[in-house]
Amino acid sequence: MSPAWCGGKRAALLRREAAAFPLATRLRDGGAPLGEVFSFLSGLYFRGKLAYARQFAQATTRHPGLLIITPTRGLVEPDSPVTVGDLNEFASVNIDEDDARYSAPLQRDLERLLAGDRTLEVVLLGSVATGKYVEVLTEGLGERLLFPVEFVGRGDMSRGGLMLRCAREGRELTYVPVAGAVRHGPRPPRLERMR
Repeated sequence: MSPAWCGGKRAALLRREAAAFPLATRLRDGGAPLGEVFSFLSGLYFRGKLAYARQFAQATTRHPGLLIITPTRGLVEPDSPVTVGDLNEFASVNIDEDDARYSAPLQRDLERLLAGDRTLEVVLLGSVATGKYVEVLTEGLGERLLFPVEFVGRGDMSRGGLMLRCAREGRELTYVPVAGAVRHGPRPPRLERMR
C-alpha cells in the first residue's frame, strides 16, 4: 500500500463527510473491510491482487493465508474493519524500510507468523522492484519469500490485470524466491483485452 492511496483524490472522495455512497458511509459509521477500501483506493491493481490471493492463498489452522501489508499496522487480514481515522494514520507514514513506524509492525507480525511454522513460504504480490517490501520481508524469510516471476518488467496496472485474469481463469502464476532473482527486466507484451 502506498500513502498516496490514502492521500489521493479517491481517498479524499472516500473521506468526504458528504459522501453518500455505501463504502464511504460504512467507513465513517464504524468501519469497512480493509481489502474493499484498498481496492477502491487503488482500483485495478489492488482489486487484481485481492482476487488472485483469495483464489490461491492457502489458509491453515495456524495461518490466515491472506494478509495485507499496511503502513502502520503490519500484516492485517482483508476483512478487518478500518475507519477514516485509520486511513489518516496510514497516510501519515511513508512505506520505507528505514521508517520504524512501517517496518517494526511488519517485522513483529512476520515473527508471529513464523513462530508456528519456520518452513512457511510467503508469496509477495506487491512490488519487488523496490526495497520497500523486499528488504523487510527477506530479512525474516530469506529464500522462503517468493514472488510471481511473471511480474518482472510489469507496472502496477499490468500486474493487477494479470492477477485478475489469472484469478478468473483459475491459473496460478509461477513463484520463485525473491533472493537472487532478476527483479527488473524488459516490459513484457501487453495483455490482450479481456472479453
